[in-house]
Amino acid sequence: MKLSGKVAVITGAASGMGRAMAELFAAEGAKVAVSDLQLEAAQTVVTEIEGKGGQAIAIAANVTKEDDIQRLIDTTVKKYGTVDILVNNAGIMDNFVPAADLTDELWERVFAINTTGPMRTIRKVLPIFTGKKSGVIVNVASAGGLYGSRAGAAYTAAKHAVVGLTKNVGFQYASLGIRCNAIAPGGVNTNIGTTISSPNAFGMERAMAGINLNPRTGEPEEIAKVALFLASDDASFVNGTVITADAGWTAY
Repeated sequence: MKLSGKVAVITGAASGMGRAMAELFAAEGAKVAVSDLQLEAAQTVVTEIEGKGGQAIAIAANVTKEDDIQRLIDTTVKKYGTVDILVNNAGIMDNFVPAADLTDELWERVFAINTTGPMRTIRKVLPIFTGKKSGVIVNVASAGGLYGSRAGAAYTAAKHAVVGLTKNVGFQYASLGIRCNAIAPGGVNTNIGTTISSPNAFGMERAMAGINLNPRTGEPEEIAKVALFLASDDASFVNGTVITADAGWTAY
């Protein structure tokens, strides 16, 4: 088992890529803190994991709230003794809103979930990681964090910020035995589309300009396998970088 004895915290883990990661990590021997806004859905994932002989705990957490993040990590440590792996998966889309139509409210909400949340969870686990000189952080960025128009202005900027944060943390803490990498998925079959309520017509038209070049849509389990690689010792020499998982969409 690649994660035997490890303790992993995964945000947004009640569905989609987060759920697939939680289930795979548990199958590979990790004790998993399944964190999500929806506690009942998170508990369903825990029940599924336990039914297969794994260990997991459901923890309700809103990544936009500092108190929730503190409680998430503290509860995990109280239950399992430490944290070895942090996966920042929680995220939302931005209705493809272009810069001219962007409101402060949308900008701040997207950044609060997609960028500030990961910063705060990283800030919280780093004292644990530096204390034992080991630890792994996996951030879920996006093809939108590498290119200019796969979403609206807020999402694009927020995911670019996640890439920068990943590289900064990866390099600065490398000498302390800590690795920080990101995954940049292309189109994946998850329910993140439910966070698109009233897409901006102009912004969506511009963002979808290259969609016909996308070879195919991925499945959550395919991204989970990339996360497992980054979280495991198989990736011991991989740090401060971004792995694109998009079937070749951005290679054109």
